Amino acid sequence: MTLEAEFKTAFDCPPLAIMSAPGRVNLIGEHTDYNGGAVLPAALERRIQVAIARNVSDTVVIKSTRFDDKIERPIGDPKRGDWTDYAMGALSKASELGWFAGGAFLYIESDVPDGAGVSSSAALITAILRAVAKISNITTSAVDIAKHARSVENDYIGMPCGIMDQMAVGLADYGRALALDTLDLSFEVVDIPEDWVFAVIHSGVRRELADGRYKKRFEECQAAADALQTAHLCRPTEAQKVAVSELPENLRKRAQHVISEHERTVAATVALKTQDAHTFGRLMIESHRSYSEDFEASTPVIDALVTDAIAQGALGARLTGGGFGGCIVVLFQAQNADAQIQSLLDKHPKTWPV
Repeated sequence: MTLEAEFKTAFDCPPLAIMSAPGRVNLIGEHTDYNGGAVLPAALERRIQVAIARNVSDTVVIKSTRFDDKIERPIGDPKRGDWTDYAMGALSKASELGWFAGGAFLYIESDVPDGAGVSSSAALITAILRAVAKISNITTSAVDIAKHARSVENDYIGMPCGIMDQMAVGLADYGRALALDTLDLSFEVVDIPEDWVFAVIHSGVRRELADGRYKKRFEECQAAADALQTAHLCRPTEAQKVAVSELPENLRKRAQHVISEHERTVAATVALKTQDAHTFGRLMIESHRSYSEDFEASTPVIDALVTDAIAQGALGARLTGGGFGGCIVVLFQAQNADAQIQSLLDKHPKTWPV
């Protein structure tokens, strides 16, 4: 059954718009986006689709293919701490912008896993904003939608994320990466070579960014930037780089990660453009080591999975996403990829491909 047909069955009316957005995997560049650095995400094949129609009530009625029940929430309902917050936050932002008023029917279909570090929340918010813009005849840019989607996460959800996820799901297509400078939002879409395979493998460890650890890392980065008297921790002067060693240990390690990660991401973008898979893979390995040891955002299960991926012949592997669980991204050469991926999955039976 199509999403349109499912919507009609659920709400006894046709949708006014159906829009979608993909999940994303970050190839390299972790926690650099809110520190003024470079990132290099790519779109996944997996997508979230949203169908929407207005209703004459003061209620938002939400249905998802993942759950049996419809969920009703009043317009203007504050955050509750469940997955429907992202939908309500998107509609709240649309109302604030003057794009939408009144109640709504929403039907959500998704094969983007949540809690996996592949931006299911950004994809959902973006798809809803696109759908609202369409039914309200709003002309806007992908960059503006990304900015609005980020503000939903920052202001309604209370997640102090950067803008990488929203830009990635809004501007990248499957098979292409988004080389984004978050300092000025300049970007370039880069084709991924056909003989490169980026496998995204769920570690089996669910992550919850709202549990406070992501926010703590954000605050530590802000504290390090304040101590160094820089607005952008990823781009210190030479004197500020020297001063990093004088910071308290936790702030020193966080600064070391984001500064070096920005530099690795810039180098990885060059390697992608020149199709230098071995350099790209080496930078992924260095990135994971920094993410695990300096940013302290990995887990023993994920570290073991990364180590075994490299032992299976991967050119590179690293934890992707906000940290503390979720997925790794692994770079294989195409001719060996299927067998190597299967060997890795067989060795780690609690994992699965995304």
